[in-house]
Amino acid sequence: MKPAELTQKISNATESMRKSERKVAEYVLKNSTAVINMRIVDLASEAEVSEPTVVRFCRAIGCDGFQDFKLSLAQQLASSPSFGQVAVTDSDSVEDFSHKVFDATVDTLLNVRDSLDADKLYQAVDALVNANRVEFYGFGASAAVAADAQHRFFRLQLATAAYSDSHIQKMSAMSLSKGDVVVAISQSGRTRSLVDTMELVRETEGTVIALAPSGTPVAEAASIPICIDVEEEFEIYTPLSSRIAHLAVIDVLAIGVAQRKGSRLQGHLYKMKEGLQSLKVPNK
Repeated sequence: MKPAELTQKISNATESMRKSERKVAEYVLKNSTAVINMRIVDLASEAEVSEPTVVRFCRAIGCDGFQDFKLSLAQQLASSPSFGQVAVTDSDSVEDFSHKVFDATVDTLLNVRDSLDADKLYQAVDALVNANRVEFYGFGASAAVAADAQHRFFRLQLATAAYSDSHIQKMSAMSLSKGDVVVAISQSGRTRSLVDTMELVRETEGTVIALAPSGTPVAEAASIPICIDVEEEFEIYTPLSSRIAHLAVIDVLAIGVAQRKGSRLQGHLYKMKEGLQSLKVPNK
């Protein structure tokens, strides 16, 4: 069991536990940081159960005993400090799961930030600045990221497009040429159609930047892989954090391009901002 899976495993197993074991689970999920410094007698007292119940709880979630459980919990908290507070349960209040969603997102963004390869980011920005065309490909949730990326980059005076249909992606890929750039976005990194299209782009001597998990087919098929490794905390709920991490990396690339373009872009952006003022409802 990976350390990061522990609290979610507790959440998933809660319904099948005995009532007394469930009391331990609920206490652990709400007080995970404090639990790693407790003795078994302390946890039993706080959860209002017996010590054998604590041991049964530990075994119910796949740990050999109380010390093994505490070690796994400590490893989880060390690798992701707020993770112990983000396992969603069916009994969570709106306030509870609101905090957990934000905690999980902040954790994810910090982990992705610290793992980004600066050299790959530099290469990606350089390719984007010098591109004749920039196209963004993605499916499902990644299609929304691709659309947002296209919106951000066309403002930077780049010829951009975003496609989420596999047939159009392939037609587009075959029309590219040397100097053109495709940004392939995939939260799983394993979409077969996207990998096939990336190969078509490489055949035209275009550059493929990939935003995907490391070691996946999408990352390995790219000219410039930007690896984004995210463990989704909400296994039975809609993935949240990976999409936001991809959007943040898109922002990093956009800032890099804007910085490289410098003063010649600033005038354009100011003119665009002024031109959009007439479309807004004025303040009262």
